[in-house]
Amino acid sequence: MKIAIIGLPKSGKTTIFNALTRGRAKVGTYSPSLAPNIGVTKVSDARLPLLENIFQPKKTVPAEISYVDIAFSSQTTFSQGEIKGEFLNYLTTADALLQVVRAFADEKLPHPQGSIDPKRDIATMDLELAFSDLAIIQKRLDKLEVSLKGAKAQERGAYLKEQVLLQKLKSALENEIPIRQQNLSGDELKALSNYQFLTAKPMLIILNIKEEQISQAPQLEEEIRSTYPPLNLIQGNVIALCGKLEMELSQLDEAEAAEFRQAMGLTAPALDQVIDLSYRSLGLISFFTTASEELKAWTIPRGTTAPKAAGKVHSDMERGFIRAEVISYSDLERCGNLLEARRTGLLRIEGKNYIIQDGDIVTFLFNV
Repeated sequence: MKIAIIGLPKSGKTTIFNALTRGRAKVGTYSPSLAPNIGVTKVSDARLPLLENIFQPKKTVPAEISYVDIAFSSQTTFSQGEIKGEFLNYLTTADALLQVVRAFADEKLPHPQGSIDPKRDIATMDLELAFSDLAIIQKRLDKLEVSLKGAKAQERGAYLKEQVLLQKLKSALENEIPIRQQNLSGDELKALSNYQFLTAKPMLIILNIKEEQISQAPQLEEEIRSTYPPLNLIQGNVIALCGKLEMELSQLDEAEAAEFRQAMGLTAPALDQVIDLSYRSLGLISFFTTASEELKAWTIPRGTTAPKAAGKVHSDMERGFIRAEVISYSDLERCGNLLEARRTGLLRIEGKNYIIQDGDIVTFLFNV
C-alpha cells in the first residue's frame, strides 16, 4: 500500500512523515531542490506472534506501507500546472492521500494564510486537487471531440458514453464536489480506473495539533467530520494528533515510548492509528501464507477472490490456480495446529470463487 502525504506549507507534513516511518527527514523550509521523502513502515499485526508460535518460521514478513512526502512551495498550485512530472506521478500512483492539516498556532511559525482555519485549508487542498482532475478531463474531452468527427459507427457509442461521463464529472468538480463524493456507479468507477483522478482517491485527514491540545482531540475531530458528508470523509477518517510529540516518541524504544504515552493518556502510537484508518478507509484486509519456512502477511482489498489473492503472491499462482487450502485465524487459534485443524475438518479446500477473509491462512495449489 502506498500513501502520499499532502498538505499546505507549514502544516507539518514532514514531521508526520517522520512520526509514521521513524524517519529523520529534515524538517524545514521549502527548497526547490528538496527530494521527496520516501519511507516504508511495517504493519503491526497482533495475530503474527501466535502464528509464529504455531509455524516456527525462519523468517516473518509483516505487511508494509510506503509513505511519500513531497515538498512544494506556497506559490505552486495544480491550477497553474506547475506541479507535474515526478510529484504528480507520486500522487496518481498512490492508493490514498493523507492530508496533514494544521490546527496549532505558533508565533514563530506563522500560517501562510495568516490564521489557523483547518476547514479552510481542507477546502483549499480539495480545490487544488480538483484543478488537476479538471485539466485531465478537459484534455480528454477535447480529444474525444476530434475522435467523434471521424469515428466509425461501432466506435461512436463508446466515445459518446465516455464523453457523457466526463462531462458529468466536470460539472460536479466545478461545483466543488470531489469525484469520491459523486456517488458513481460500479460501472462508472470501472470506466474511470485508468485515469487515477486525485479527487477519486480516499482522503485521510490528520489534524496536526500542539501538545496542549491533546485533550481537545475528540472535539476537533468531530468538528471536521460534521462539516463533510459521509461520502467525502467516511466516519473515522479524521485523526487529531501532535505530530511533534509523535515524531519524538517514534525515536524512542517501544517500552520507553509506551511509558510516556501512558503518562500522557495517549491510547496508541500515531502509526498504529493511521494504519488502522488506512485499512478501514481503503477496505483492506490481510491474509497469511507460510511457504518455504516464511510466514508472510499480504494486503488485499476486501472481496478479493482466491485466484486474485494468489496473484498477489506470484502471477504464476493466479494463472495456474487449482485450489486453496484455507483455515481462519480464529479456527487455527482454537485448534493450536494444522494437524488438529485437518482432523476436525476446519482446514478447508476452496475453489476459484472463494472470497478471502481477513486473517485467513492460505496455501495455494497451482500448476503452470
